[in-house]
Amino acid sequence: MCLAIPAQVVEIDDVSDSGTVALGPVRKRISLALVDDVSVGDFVLIHVGYALNKISPEEAERTLALFGEAELVEELAAAPGGGAT
Repeated sequence: MCLAIPAQVVEIDDVSDSGTVALGPVRKRISLALVDDVSVGDFVLIHVGYALNKISPEEAERTLALFGEAELVEELAAAPGGGAT
């Protein structure tokens, strides 16, 4: 199953067009090459190490709540590679 998960951007490296996102205590380095105008604090959808697009904080919260109901957040965080892939 392929999922794109929302995570908050906590650091940006403009030189490498990458950044670090957070999903709870999990931190993951990702590529920001596919998304324009990303800032620290924005929420992005992550899939296989790439930010696909920005989403609102409300949409991120709703999506994570649904993942929580399905008990996917804990599974994703426990996955190899930190889950935010």
